[in-house]
Amino acid sequence: MKDRLFTRDFTLLILGQLTSLFGNAILRLALSLYVLETTGSAAVFAGLVSAAILPSVLLAPLGGVLADRGDRRAIMVALDGLTGLSVLAAALLFTPGRALGIIGGLMLFLAALGAFETPTVQACIPSLVSEGNLTKGNAMVNQTAFLANLAAPALGGVLYGAWGLVPVLWASVLFFFATALFECFIRLPHHSRPAGTGGGVLGMVRRDFGESLRYIFVRRPGISRLLMLAALSGFFVVGVMVVGLPYLVQNVLGLGPRYYGWAESVLAAAAVAGGAMAGLLGPRLKTERLWVPLAALGGFLLPAGAAFFLPLGTGARYLVLTGSFAGVQGAANFFSIAAVSLIQSRTPGHLLGKVMACTSALTLCAQPVGQLAYGFLFDRFRGMPGLVLVPSGVIAGVVGLLSAGFFQRTAGEETVIPNNS
Repeated sequence: MKDRLFTRDFTLLILGQLTSLFGNAILRLALSLYVLETTGSAAVFAGLVSAAILPSVLLAPLGGVLADRGDRRAIMVALDGLTGLSVLAAALLFTPGRALGIIGGLMLFLAALGAFETPTVQACIPSLVSEGNLTKGNAMVNQTAFLANLAAPALGGVLYGAWGLVPVLWASVLFFFATALFECFIRLPHHSRPAGTGGGVLGMVRRDFGESLRYIFVRRPGISRLLMLAALSGFFVVGVMVVGLPYLVQNVLGLGPRYYGWAESVLAAAAVAGGAMAGLLGPRLKTERLWVPLAALGGFLLPAGAAFFLPLGTGARYLVLTGSFAGVQGAANFFSIAAVSLIQSRTPGHLLGKVMACTSALTLCAQPVGQLAYGFLFDRFRGMPGLVLVPSGVIAGVVGLLSAGFFQRTAGEETVIPNNS
């Protein structure tokens, strides 16, 4: 294992993630804008986004087992190739009359693929970087996502505003196929494991996923509590950001797609800053201090809510909203990188894929609930979004403060050096 971070194979992984996430970012923005423009409802938009999460949750056990037992490089290549083909099919079949059906089907299929891709990529990182570079490696992969989002939303907003949805679909197809090409050249160790006896594929999935659940909830209960905190923070962050930002910019403030694209780019820059801080701290990142970014999430939401109570103009509210949400994004990204690195450092290599799948599934479970709740709340308080944002900030801040004791106890637990097979 080499001590430097940017080895040949880790660099190829980063390049593949960059093109994949760039394609995802412009695609997600265009689909969100189209649904909101077509329906005009935050609740309908939230329902569609929430339904698209279900395949990720339901297929997570199979995705984790495949990540630990299969050839991770081949899995990534196949998934990005299938993603490109599915978006290509959507572009060819698209008509206004069946647009919502095509968009809904595409979102469901991409979410299903994501159930396999997320644990696979996360399980690859400890195999490509040294233990001392684990937090930096996670930060770099995470940074790549937000670097893509830094430019992609603005470009996607311009493309969508000028030509509509279909050209954005075609552009994203090219990015996904480029990703598959980069991944073809990654060298990853692969050691087959015996499947066990009895029950066929379903029995193997049940045994493997049961093993990971026992590890999380019995052998390492601190991981389960960390996941609960991540899920609770995700309830607020994802609900407010995914549903609230496009709805507030488009429908409440009455601004166009470009303003939403610019706001997304600002949020991506904030996420890059939060991730850079986590990466720079690396091994010096103190577990007992992880309550701070959680509490900061709530603090950053308060100015966004207050802006709708003050006699401010549309432009001023847009700036306050963007700045506040940027703070939320930066704090959330810092916490996410630190939490994933903490879980990876305390998980043996043969369980990494399954534990990462559990991590993804458990945190994703809170997201559709948050999205549906905030979709309902923003529709219910259509003219008073501050009544949604201010209480959310107070509750999230209190949760962060109350978690300080948990992180103090967690800091003393033993670290496991992953077996990078």
